[in-house]
Amino acid sequence: MSDPRYQVDVSVVTRFLPEQSQPEQERFAFAYTVSITNNGELPAKLLSRHWVITDGNGKVQEVRGAGVIGQQPLIAQGETYTYSSGTVMATRVGTMQGSYKMISEDGANFDAPIAPFRLAVPGSLH
Repeated sequence: MSDPRYQVDVSVVTRFLPEQSQPEQERFAFAYTVSITNNGELPAKLLSRHWVITDGNGKVQEVRGAGVIGQQPLIAQGETYTYSSGTVMATRVGTMQGSYKMISEDGANFDAPIAPFRLAVPGSLH
C-alpha cells in the first residue's frame, strides 16, 4: 500500500547456528532478527505473519500464524519493534520472504512486505 499513513518497513539479519545443526543429517539451523519500523502516520498493530521458506532444493514451506513469538505488538509512529526467531532447513542455503498483516489505529488493514533474504552456511556461497 502506498498510502503514507500505512508504511511499515521490515529488515532482517540472519545467522547460522552450527551448535544446533547436524549437516550429516541434512539439518541446518538459522536464527534471524527482524526489525519492524513504523514509518507511517498512525500506530499499527501486527496481527499475523506469513512466511515462505524455500530451501536449496526448491522445497517450499509456508508458515502462517498469529503475531510473532507469541506477541501482537502495537508499534507507534516512528518506533521499531525487534524480535528474534529461527528456522531449520535441509540444505546449506535457502531463502525466506513473506508479510505481516497489520491493522492501523484507524482500523485499516494492510500488509507489511518482507523482502526475500538469504539463509546460508558461511562459505557456501562464492
